[in-house]
Amino acid sequence: MSGVWISLLLCACVCVSTTTQQQGTPAALHQHHHHHGQPKQQIEIHSVKIDCKVASRFAHTVMTSTALNKANVSQEVSFEVELPKTAFITNFSMKIDGETYNGEVKEKEKAKKQYEKAVSSGQTAGLVKASGRKMEKFSVSVNIAAGSNVTFTLTYEELLQRRLGKYEIMIRVKPTDLVQHFEIVADIYEPQGIAFLDMNATFITNDLLPLVDKTVTDKMAHVSFSPTLDQQRKCPDCDGSLIDGDFFLTYDVKRDQGFGDIQIVNGYFVHFFAPADLPRLPKNVVFVIDRSGSMHGNKMKQTTEALLTILDDLYEEDHFGLVTFDDEIELWRPSLSKATPTNIKEAKQFVSSITARHMTDINRAVTRAVDMLTTAKENMSLPNNSASMVILLTDGEPTAGEQRLPTIQENVHNAIDGQMSLFCLGFGYDVDYPFLDVMAKQNDGLARRIYEASDATLQLQDFYEEVASPLLLEVNLHYPGNVLNSLTNSHFRQLFNGSEVVVAGQLNDFNVYNLLIEVSAQGLEEQFVVRGQANSEEWAVMFPEQEYIFGDFTERLWAYLTIQQLLDKRDKCLCEESENITAEALELSLRYNFVTPLTSMVVTKPQTEEKPEDTLIANKLTEGQREDISQDFDGDAVGYSMLSRSYPALGVIGLKAPLYPALLLAADGDPHFIIELPDQNDALCFNINDKPGTIFNLVRDPLTGFIVNGQTIGDKNLSPGTTAHSYFGRFGIIHKEFGIRVMVTTQDITVSEHGNQGQVLWTQTSSVKGVNMDLQVSKDHSLTVSLRNSVKFVIILHKVWKKHPYHQDYLGFYTLDSHQFSQSVHGLIGQFFHGVNFEVSDLVEGQDPDKPDATMFVKGHTLKVTRGWQRDFRQDVKNGENVPCWFIHNNGTGLIDGVHTDYIVSGIFSTV
Repeated sequence: MSGVWISLLLCACVCVSTTTQQQGTPAALHQHHHHHGQPKQQIEIHSVKIDCKVASRFAHTVMTSTALNKANVSQEVSFEVELPKTAFITNFSMKIDGETYNGEVKEKEKAKKQYEKAVSSGQTAGLVKASGRKMEKFSVSVNIAAGSNVTFTLTYEELLQRRLGKYEIMIRVKPTDLVQHFEIVADIYEPQGIAFLDMNATFITNDLLPLVDKTVTDKMAHVSFSPTLDQQRKCPDCDGSLIDGDFFLTYDVKRDQGFGDIQIVNGYFVHFFAPADLPRLPKNVVFVIDRSGSMHGNKMKQTTEALLTILDDLYEEDHFGLVTFDDEIELWRPSLSKATPTNIKEAKQFVSSITARHMTDINRAVTRAVDMLTTAKENMSLPNNSASMVILLTDGEPTAGEQRLPTIQENVHNAIDGQMSLFCLGFGYDVDYPFLDVMAKQNDGLARRIYEASDATLQLQDFYEEVASPLLLEVNLHYPGNVLNSLTNSHFRQLFNGSEVVVAGQLNDFNVYNLLIEVSAQGLEEQFVVRGQANSEEWAVMFPEQEYIFGDFTERLWAYLTIQQLLDKRDKCLCEESENITAEALELSLRYNFVTPLTSMVVTKPQTEEKPEDTLIANKLTEGQREDISQDFDGDAVGYSMLSRSYPALGVIGLKAPLYPALLLAADGDPHFIIELPDQNDALCFNINDKPGTIFNLVRDPLTGFIVNGQTIGDKNLSPGTTAHSYFGRFGIIHKEFGIRVMVTTQDITVSEHGNQGQVLWTQTSSVKGVNMDLQVSKDHSLTVSLRNSVKFVIILHKVWKKHPYHQDYLGFYTLDSHQFSQSVHGLIGQFFHGVNFEVSDLVEGQDPDKPDATMFVKGHTLKVTRGWQRDFRQDVKNGENVPCWFIHNNGTGLIDGVHTDYIVSGIFSTV
């Protein structure tokens, strides 16, 4: 099997891989090798090009890759693209030997039916998955005949957002092979004038730096990077590529104190407003900090570190308060305090004393913070023309007090009553992000996910910096004369330093050349009012040689912005308009060929001798869907936030459920643990070594009272010259809600349901059905336990020859279906039920040539890991099947929360 990979990202990644397939035989297990002796003449990656054009912040990116099959057999060629999560795919095509196959954007429900029809006939679906913090991955593969070529083209569009005073284009370049013609081109057209443009890259050496061609004139910028084959090489005689890392372009435009910049093209206009040199408004901010038990450890430490820095960054004219909460609410002070050095010092002492404790009462915490601000305003103890805001940080769902999410949203919305903004920071993937997102948008704020990683402190600080300096309140953009329709949102509660207000609309009269503008807002000392007019001839005058950059960019920008705002309005709508809003957003998505949360792109692959016609689906993930849950009808569209890098994926035996990420968790052997992530096509594994008789908590779900504990046993005798091994010899399973207890040993199975007790033997095949539980015993092989609407798992019995001088019978535990676990599930393997974020890089040869070592970044730790395998005994209890995995050394330290001794409990049915 041959394999060639290229990957690069413009906040995007192009990846071409190939799999040789003999005529008339099924494809082997898909493997992606870097080199491993593959015949270089078989596949030629002829070209990879990313062409990005930015016209007034609206980015239009075309990614093209061409591959030629020089072999005398057909080969599977895969194309992977990682694009910004804020972008909409607008087109995708495959050109095979001169014939083009175009993707078609359809209503999601219609695409779903086409997909289901394809699945029922045995065809496969395309993949869209979350990838890292900022991207999502789209992938497709096609079978290419001997001597044929294929050209993949993908186009996407997005409006660049101004953050902290700049726009950013990120180009991640990760080719694992050399490319004949490799090129990245970016052209930027900004009528306001380009204030600065910076280029930075993690991989740029002194030799590569001259290859970056950067030209900046007053209103235009051109950047290109096109290394030759030899310039891409790590060394003269090797095939590895130097082009490996992140390539950044950041820029801003020139600004004045006027009404901003307006562009009128083809009957549509866009208005950008972010005036320069305005004085900062005082702010009144209450920080609401979750101190529930799940914040224990690194999350609490990082939150504290960030708060200490943020307190130092408060301006003295600001007023602030601190609310901490679990199932109890604690205030630093009952009212807001001015940010004087003395108050800051005392507040920092309070912050340093915050410790994680119990449950999560979001409702009472946020409404208490709102009350503090409302009372201060009524008492006239806050500065005039100041901006009031609540910043909530939480890592979980409400588990105390009011727990109905719509009720909490309604309570908060009523309490705020349009008098302040709410910003919600969701720490990690245990939060209900859509809940926080809607609640923030309902109250003129926004939500942001804080990723559990070593830079979480910086993420919190960066978010605060974005809202630290309000400049204007109640910003209204008005266009007199009744010349417009279909206007996007033109009222904004506040404008922060470093951000930008954007309004777009359609002219009633295509021939209108002059547009009147009036901007009003509340500034520090007085009302801010500017008036002016714009005309539609400027664009052609400024860029005469670029007559059609993509001439309808203002119209497409308007459509992009309108769809985004309609989706936001639908999500936060407390009315009955939702259906009409959805219909309007869907109509625009279809009209402009955008893949949005309401549409899907359907690609029909050509029929070949080896494969029938195939249907692929590309969906758009929302931020909430990026969590470790499956999406919609597409069982493969699972939003694992995996920070990915290409490495040899040596194949995984995967469970695939139609609607849920079928994450296999196993505890077996001596004892070894397998965390299998089928949708990532990978697995993690580790061993636990402790003295026989130790009882470990494997799974604990506090909401349902479901517990699995396992006790280890040792060998009967120690073989000369060997180390002692331990195995699981006994499992205790509890489901408090169902009143169930199950004790499994190597001799028998004892079952208790609501006090009714029975015993089942391993020596015969049998089944037991209870009200909430089914047991099935396969003689001397396995026990399958199904709990109603909850969990399904299997325990394997390993029989050893009774007269064996050293070993004895032992057990293994495997999950089969666990989608009903709550976000609070934990334990030695339970903590992985909702997935795990990890990044693997820097492969090097290990002590065993077949087991390379690598560096893994996971849960804020950098670990040395080894590519190996563990055995899955479900199908073959004697020999097992090898599951390739990344092996984490030292009892899983760095992968598991805490250390393995934290999971030791006192009894087989104990929680402590």
